[in-house]
Amino acid sequence: MVDDANNVMLEYLKRFQTGQDRIERKLEEIITRMGKLEMSVARLRRDFGHSEEIAASMSIRVDRLNERIERRLDPTS
Repeated sequence: MVDDANNVMLEYLKRFQTGQDRIERKLEEIITRMGKLEMSVARLRRDFGHSEEIAASMSIRVDRLNERIERRLDPTS
C-alpha cells in the first residue's frame, strides 16, 4: 500500500515537473520575443526621430527659399 502511494506521488511529481519545464520554456520564449519587440520599438522611435529631423530641415529650406523668392519679387527692393 505504501509503495502504491509512493508511486502515485512520484507520478504526480513527474507531471508537475513536466508542466514546470514547459512553463519555463514558454517564459524564456516570451522573454526573447519581448526583447525583440523592445528593439523594434527603439528602432521605430529612432527612425521616427530621424524623419522629424529631415522634415524640420526641409521646412527650414523651404522657409529660406520663400524668403528669397519674396525678396526677388518685392518691387521696393
